[in-house]
Amino acid sequence: MTLVLIGPVCEDLIIIEGEKSSKVGGASFFQSFVYDEFYNDYLAIVNCSKENLAESFPDKSKVKVIPKEETHYFINEYPNKDNLDIRNQSTNFADIPITANDLKTIFNDLDDKLDDDFRINGFVLNPLNSNDFTVETLDYLGSFNCPIYISLQGFLRFIDENGSMELRTSNIINKINEISDVVFLDESEASIIKGTSLFESIGPNLVITNGSKGSRILKSNDEIIKINTVKCDNIVDATGCGDTYMAAFISSMMNGHDLEESGNFASLIASKKLEQFGPFKRE
Repeated sequence: MTLVLIGPVCEDLIIIEGEKSSKVGGASFFQSFVYDEFYNDYLAIVNCSKENLAESFPDKSKVKVIPKEETHYFINEYPNKDNLDIRNQSTNFADIPITANDLKTIFNDLDDKLDDDFRINGFVLNPLNSNDFTVETLDYLGSFNCPIYISLQGFLRFIDENGSMELRTSNIINKINEISDVVFLDESEASIIKGTSLFESIGPNLVITNGSKGSRILKSNDEIIKINTVKCDNIVDATGCGDTYMAAFISSMMNGHDLEESGNFASLIASKKLEQFGPFKRE
């Protein structure tokens, strides 16, 4: 039974106090390293124009590329290396949506090639901006009637009138509320969706991260679970830390653990990732 993570792979430029480095990025990329360690039955479906980026994943045989006309590009600038909670971010805001037909083509091909039917037991959706998933694609994924885990951040990213990226809500929040089981976001994103169906109604569990201050889980029955951070003695690289937390959380749940156990495990793995440059790797 396969966990399918869907979302763009991108090119990142990291700037920490003026020191620059380039690397492969995107939530699905960072998460794949965690699943490779803790839930190995996964498939990553990514959209980009540079198919060679798939070579950087821990197991390229578990990556399917949807060819598109562009590749996402992000600049992540950290002005203070001693406070990596503060990040300035810019992007080319690529318009390369993942369509239902894109996914049907991949799934049908896998059914044809595998001896047994390709069986999915969960989806992880990792958009990088509001163009990446349409309502029609979400409807299609919802028809599988299996758990859906969503990174909310990309759904809230839009371009303002000056060409800069801004966070704001949209009607797609109602669809996310309808189909998802667990939604991951940070405190700034939580402030954006307050008052929407996703935040106010009895719907999916919400996992809200807050950098070095820890995280909290808002259960669908209104119970709140506080997750503390795990001390990190040597912070090296915060890019992808939230993605690592999310993947560790989902891996734990897929292995039969409850929300609180999964939150504590995710906090531990995110702390270990902070001490490494690039994606998480088990020591």
